Amino acid sequence: MMAPMIIDTPAPVRTGEQRLPDGRLLGWAEWGPAGGRPVLLSPGAATSRRLGFGADILDGLGVRLVSLDRPGLGASTPAPGRTLADFAADVRAFTGLRQLGRPAMAGNSQGAPFALACAADGVIGALSLVSAADEVADPRFAEALPPELRRLVDLAVAEPAAAEAVFADFSPQAMWDLVMAGSPAGDVAAYTREPFASAYREALDEAFAQGPAGYARDTVLAMGRWGIDLASIAIPVTLWYGADDTGHSPDLGAGLASRIPGAVRHVVPGAGGSLLWTHAGEILRELV
Repeated sequence: MMAPMIIDTPAPVRTGEQRLPDGRLLGWAEWGPAGGRPVLLSPGAATSRRLGFGADILDGLGVRLVSLDRPGLGASTPAPGRTLADFAADVRAFTGLRQLGRPAMAGNSQGAPFALACAADGVIGALSLVSAADEVADPRFAEALPPELRRLVDLAVAEPAAAEAVFADFSPQAMWDLVMAGSPAGDVAAYTREPFASAYREALDEAFAQGPAGYARDTVLAMGRWGIDLASIAIPVTLWYGADDTGHSPDLGAGLASRIPGAVRHVVPGAGGSLLWTHAGEILRELV
């Protein structure tokens, strides 16, 4: 079977750091026309603002893609002890200061719960969750997780500081190895093909530039109980999963979609966890 094709992921057209009201900086990167309709990106695990998607079609869609570094990753100031709700507050401040209104947002992989927090807080106007990490600490998944993952999830819930210490041992190379070992063959072939492989490695290096603490906090928040009132979300939400995705949700988002009013779920045959890049056109066109 041929590997899915990933369109080139060029370096951002524009980058910067927005100073937030409390003095911290929030790193951002943009592709597409400067005056285009803004679409925010909450990137996946341990990746920086560097790794956008759909760059080849943004001009045609009139979309300005704005990728954000979460606190402690890339160019964003660390915020020890931060919560998912804190990220929503950061995005609210960011969109206000940059006069973006209530933009649409895409949340990829581990970036999904952070995007959902923004949706529940009314910060964004539409949301696409792509290969979204699920709330694996939910009791319904108790028997579905491999023993080692179950142990980490239980630790993140019961002793988040201890779990952060475990994840603080990670590095860019460790993350690369973890993704390659845990992805289906089609995804591995797509991830390791140039120029995507170099862009992905650059995003990992940038994400860990300040050390592993930002990634560790992200992972504890994503693995623990989210504390998000999903039933209160009142914007259009679409979930996208590849049928061959083995790593993001035990039920490919079926339960997650059922908890969000009006959510629409797509399961794409022959695709895996690289969906954000292999199917960028479909995702962006539906989102906007």
